[in-house]
Amino acid sequence: MLAIKLTPVFDFFLPRLCEHCGDKLTATESILCDNCFAQLKTASEELIIHEYERKFSYDKIIDGFYSAFIFTEDSPFQSLIHSLKYNGRFRIGVFIGETAAGLLKEKIRNWNADLLLPVPLFHLKKAERGYNQSFYIAKGFSKVLNIPVKNNLIKRARYTETQTKLNLEERKENMANAFAIKNAKEIKGKKIILIDDVITTGSTVTECGKILKSHGAQKVYAVSTAIAE
Repeated sequence: MLAIKLTPVFDFFLPRLCEHCGDKLTATESILCDNCFAQLKTASEELIIHEYERKFSYDKIIDGFYSAFIFTEDSPFQSLIHSLKYNGRFRIGVFIGETAAGLLKEKIRNWNADLLLPVPLFHLKKAERGYNQSFYIAKGFSKVLNIPVKNNLIKRARYTETQTKLNLEERKENMANAFAIKNAKEIKGKKIILIDDVITTGSTVTECGKILKSHGAQKVYAVSTAIAE
């Protein structure tokens, strides 16, 4: 309550701006103004079913999948992801995670998951950026779902090329054997949700799921804040 009362005072001296349009935020707005927030496109149940069939059903590794939003170019969501990944805006990651979890919580709770695992970055890339954006998104999910985040069970075993310009088969080859397990004892028999920022082909989370199941995970699910059609 005190923080809400003090927000207008802080905004007078150091105005908070919308991450997308740059307009000044009101005391009740956070990260995005209401107008830009309303532009976020939610993913329909039909789209999620279609994308699961297209990306995950063949490999039979990922046991369930949900995504909250649709990623489109020049959208408010792209601005959020850009600020999170390249401007060190950690709070945006938690905000995105909380917002996505608020939309998906009833569906995700049906999985009765034990752990949230952010998809890891290769250690050199993490050192260059200074952090893994998916970890902060996972923290947002954890706050809503009350499921613990584990950040030390899986790692990138080798560097992988950026996936942006690769086709589906090239992405699968690029991600093959890209991950390694750090603590197998905490994986065996567990139901695990992999958290990623944006899922495109699904090859990254599938490869993560493959090695988790090879070390005894009972179920592996995938959740992203957005999906790229």
